Amino acid sequence: MAPDRASMTKWTLLLVSSLTIMSIITISPVLPQMTKAFSDQPHAAFLVRLILTIPALFIAATAPIAGKLIDRFGRLKLLTGALLLYTVAGSAGIYLQNIYAFLVARALLGVAVGISMTIVVTLVADYYSGAERQRFVGIQIAFMSIGGILFLTLSGFLADVGWRYPFLLYLLALVILPLTWRFLYEPEAIKTIRQGPSRQVKAPAFIFILFVNTLLMWIAFFLVPVQIPFHLVSLGVGRNALIGMALATSTASSAISSYWYHRIKGQRSFSSVYFIGYGLMGIGFTCLALTATYPLAVLSLFFIGMGIGAMMPNTNMWVMLLAPPEIRGQEIGKLTMFWFLGQFLSPFVAQPLIRPFGISGIFGLAGLLLFLLALLFLSLHFLPKVRQFDH
Repeated sequence: MAPDRASMTKWTLLLVSSLTIMSIITISPVLPQMTKAFSDQPHAAFLVRLILTIPALFIAATAPIAGKLIDRFGRLKLLTGALLLYTVAGSAGIYLQNIYAFLVARALLGVAVGISMTIVVTLVADYYSGAERQRFVGIQIAFMSIGGILFLTLSGFLADVGWRYPFLLYLLALVILPLTWRFLYEPEAIKTIRQGPSRQVKAPAFIFILFVNTLLMWIAFFLVPVQIPFHLVSLGVGRNALIGMALATSTASSAISSYWYHRIKGQRSFSSVYFIGYGLMGIGFTCLALTATYPLAVLSLFFIGMGIGAMMPNTNMWVMLLAPPEIRGQEIGKLTMFWFLGQFLSPFVAQPLIRPFGISGIFGLAGLLLFLLALLFLSLHFLPKVRQFDH
């Protein structure tokens, strides 16, 4: 493959990846406005938060099925339909009037992302290996984060014009779709595996620990897009653009640490990277719990982003290494399921705690949990049964 085509393949993978983070957090800055717009609905505050996170539930439900289908029928056959569904369901917020119709559209958006994300992560594992894979996985997550900065910033400014305008950003999928037809391809090695004799293949049982860890990681991190807009409003921040820029700070710092993941990882074990990442997130959430000013809140979000940015590629790399090629799509589908199930469950975990503890109290509890997880992975680093997988 010519160098220019190889480069365009990477760019196409990165662009499809960016749609994943855009699918959920893009509308985060408009949550307070949406709550006001649907204030005549019972439980409006909760339903609006659900509009943000319900795609995650359907991503989680769809991804394992998508993983099995792409292992059986190929990586690319479902991608076109997924991107078309993404466009229609994502942009529906421009005109929908009923809050429950919003929920249906967002659920369909989740189905589209569950398919497309499983495909794109699996293709990265198919196309690249070794050091090249490690570097590209970091770049992939960084690019998703950079896309998040752009989308959150644009969403904030568009929301100041009207809360429906950020939904126009979902039309970007139509621009990316022709690139997938031109520059993505079905890996020959996977074709051979599918055509060869079937055999029972399983991933190491340890991989399930990574899935559960992913669930906890995203329950904690998704407190940021769900709760931060309301927290900043309580601090006196009145402009949606400022809320969008604050959220973009965590996304920017996650891009930095993801891009340099290959340097952070170096010769360190995977569990050591988790120790670093959870420690940084713990610092960030603890500071959020204590701060009462916008600048310090932004600094806290910087630390949270640095932590999650190191752990996202770390998770993908570890699962890619543990998953046999014959069932790679299935295992990445499971990873995607736990990733977005954590995002969906985050408001359900947090909402009952808001009344007794307040949003600041929730941030403090999250900081404590994250420090405990950091210590857990530090201890796992020294267990012989873990070290055989931890390199």
